[in-house]
Amino acid sequence: MKFVGAHVSAAGGVFNAPLNAREIGARAFALFTKNQRQWKARPLTEEDVRKFKENLRAVGIKPEHVLPHDSYLINLGSPDPEKRKKSLEAFIDEIERCYQLGLKYLNFHPGSHLRKVSEEECLKIVADSLNEAISRTKGVVLVVENTAGQGSNVGYRFEHIARIIELVEDKSRIGVCLDTCHLFAAGYDIRTREAYEKTMEEFDRIVGFKYLKGMHLNDAKSQLGSRVDRHHSIGKGNIGLDAFRFIMNDPRLDNIPLILETIDPSIWKEEIELLYSFVK
Repeated sequence: MKFVGAHVSAAGGVFNAPLNAREIGARAFALFTKNQRQWKARPLTEEDVRKFKENLRAVGIKPEHVLPHDSYLINLGSPDPEKRKKSLEAFIDEIERCYQLGLKYLNFHPGSHLRKVSEEECLKIVADSLNEAISRTKGVVLVVENTAGQGSNVGYRFEHIARIIELVEDKSRIGVCLDTCHLFAAGYDIRTREAYEKTMEEFDRIVGFKYLKGMHLNDAKSQLGSRVDRHHSIGKGNIGLDAFRFIMNDPRLDNIPLILETIDPSIWKEEIELLYSFVK
């Protein structure tokens, strides 16, 4: 069974996110548990947590179908020790917030080498950060997202993701989120049945579907292999509708959150209905 939703607003309190998901007919959702553009946030109160869990039950969405995203400021691969430490502390705070809310996952971007160290060295720094974060927290699976490869970001090759997983000591605490726009921009074609199967088989061989905990469903304004991260509405970009038909009928993608991060929130309800209409 497929669980489609979107990255909804948590304005006014995290407890509003499940209600916002219900408004668009979502069976899954993503959220920021704090302001994604600030380092510090006020702690979650007992009331915040209680209302969030109540609303989640009320809308009938399970914790495993919620895919929280960490702050965009965090760079777990920073070659600067002070900046890495600041990122790590913020990341641990995000993990603890997810744990308080009873959520299973925290989605994050692997990080950037800032052209100061090699990609391999950056991947090791990311893994070191994750190992420390895991040692200081409990319960939450850290879900690394593939990137478009824009700027100095690592994570745009399946081999990068596999290397991070290889270096993480507790494999039960690491997972993967695949973003369709990022896949396409990084050079992985999914537009035809043949191309889709080739990409998915490559993912399974190099990383493994056992690690896949969620997906971001986005069309792309950018070109194949451009390494430019530009999302578009479903069917309006360079990926096209067929790839999303393949996804919605792929049993390997059952029972995980499939999250829209497309550019027009006003049509998320229609996009969710469109995606479900593809199921045969």
